[in-house]
Amino acid sequence: MICKRLVCPRHNTIELVDYTVPETLVGTQALVRNTFGAEKHGTMEAFVRKHGNKRGAWDWKRLMHTPGEGVCCAYPIGLGNMQVGYVEKVAQLVSRYKVGDRIVFFRGFEPWSVIDETEGWLIQADTCWKAATCLDPATYAFTALRDSNIRIGDSVAIFSLGAIGLAAVALAKMAGCYPIIAIDPVESRRQAAEILGADITLNPVGLDTGMKLRELTDWRGVDKVIEYSGAVPALNAALRGVAFGGTIACGAFPAPYAEGLDFGGEAHMNRPNIVFTRAESDPNRDHPNWDNARIRATILRLIIAGKIDGGTIVSPVVKFGDNLAADYERIMADKDNSVKMGVEY
Repeated sequence: MICKRLVCPRHNTIELVDYTVPETLVGTQALVRNTFGAEKHGTMEAFVRKHGNKRGAWDWKRLMHTPGEGVCCAYPIGLGNMQVGYVEKVAQLVSRYKVGDRIVFFRGFEPWSVIDETEGWLIQADTCWKAATCLDPATYAFTALRDSNIRIGDSVAIFSLGAIGLAAVALAKMAGCYPIIAIDPVESRRQAAEILGADITLNPVGLDTGMKLRELTDWRGVDKVIEYSGAVPALNAALRGVAFGGTIACGAFPAPYAEGLDFGGEAHMNRPNIVFTRAESDPNRDHPNWDNARIRATILRLIIAGKIDGGTIVSPVVKFGDNLAADYERIMADKDNSVKMGVEY
């Protein structure tokens, strides 16, 4: 069977390309008929349009990028992040899945997927697909909360209300933080943050956001900052508005910063901690008790229990079809009206 999938075959190009779904499965393979999927915009935009591959390949032995020695993510890169579907066929050695199982798994936008039985996770028949496809970003938001050592009662500011930032708002609410201050220039994203539990939302445009954070916390500053914009003004505002000895968790995937980042102002006087946070790789800061598998299992349990509202995060949703590449381009560019692109097959 010949189908189409969405890929970035080279920098700055988005295309639907043919792929073949095999008639016969082997070993521990399973065939999944996908019903819905969602993208991870920030990271993929970096590879499609921006800087994602410019640092060179990642060397796991030396733990550093190697300029001139390949790329971090090889083209063609599948576009799309997580898919929800039903197992239609299994090979003889498969024991984890059976025909009819509903699962969520990592894969790009494609109507049929051949996976190994080690991939993916079972979900219930009534689990919201939008929540299921928020497994990632929620794992990143969860790790950011843990890496910043957030505790009950902490005040927290969350910069940039994309999918990870909005998931961080919801998880901070579960963690008992107060106040939760959500910051983004896009009104619709601030409204989504309010639905998910933000106590205060701020538009940073034309605002001394750092000073406002201090004002809102009786001039102490916020205990913790989660920064997902990757923008110099946001990080400067975080340094200005975080409490003495507080923590800023940087989780964005930015290009190299231009001049203007100020470590000689409030940062010098108030001595905050800056930590860099990410998920989907081991070891993390709490290894070995916490690893990537445990983080995913924790978030999946919250999703199945209905505690993560993906309906507020996955928007807009488009049909899979011949216009998908154009839809992807349009949605990627339209930050005012999109958070996390969903696809219905």
